[in-house]
Amino acid sequence: MARAVTTQRKVTNTVIAWGVGLLIFFPILWTILTSFKTEAQAISDPPLFLFFDWTLENYAIVQERSDYMRFLWNSVIIAGGSTVLGLVVAVPAAWSMAFVPSRRTKDVLLWMLSTKMLPAVGVLYPIYLIFIRLGLLDTRGGLVIVIMLINLPIIVWMLYTYFREIPGEILEAARMDGAGLREEILYVLTPMAVPGIASTLLLNFILAWNEAFWTLNLTAATSAPLTAFIASYSSPEGLFYAKLSAASTMAIAPILVLGWFSQKQLVRGLTFGAVK
Repeated sequence: MARAVTTQRKVTNTVIAWGVGLLIFFPILWTILTSFKTEAQAISDPPLFLFFDWTLENYAIVQERSDYMRFLWNSVIIAGGSTVLGLVVAVPAAWSMAFVPSRRTKDVLLWMLSTKMLPAVGVLYPIYLIFIRLGLLDTRGGLVIVIMLINLPIIVWMLYTYFREIPGEILEAARMDGAGLREEILYVLTPMAVPGIASTLLLNFILAWNEAFWTLNLTAATSAPLTAFIASYSSPEGLFYAKLSAASTMAIAPILVLGWFSQKQLVRGLTFGAVK
């Protein structure tokens, strides 16, 4: 029987939730507002919140100085390619861990998770040398592979969790009907785990889109994504906050729109299997 929740409790929880949400969103809001200020207003003391001279000059300068569409296209290819490639590798791996019993499954999962605890700079030098030797430096293909490998533990963990919620009897029934391994994964397992797979895709696309360390160190100009586009506005002459905010707003706008329209699917996937 569900517990009764008082109106006062609902109001309190709502106020707290909105407060936390606004606190988290405030840096993004401040960046967007700063992008419409002049450089003098961006560094004014006390700070100007809404009452300032709104201008689109920063966006015009950013557009003139940089080829925004090239950076955007590189980000789409790198984030999308690494996410799809990671899914291709992770689905069979998660299936094996979820439906082929082994005493080492948890050990393998913990080992995979432990690789996320390694500082990225600790493996930068060997990966940099490998990229030079293989001719992958400043290429989108090289970044797709590296970012896929970085996020692969998260993809496998999430898919493993979702697959574990699917009854094994369904897969056994499919095998009795003559389904092979390929048909079992493509036509039985994958459709049943669509909410979980979708949320995994969305989350890892966002992580790949925001990846800065590897994109800044393994690219120069040809395959540089939006993270390099933002970093280019930090110059030896100093930080131009208004122009930097405009570049940041242009970089985060696509992923904000994607997150807004896919938030229901993301929440549904992240809670998939929570209640039986």
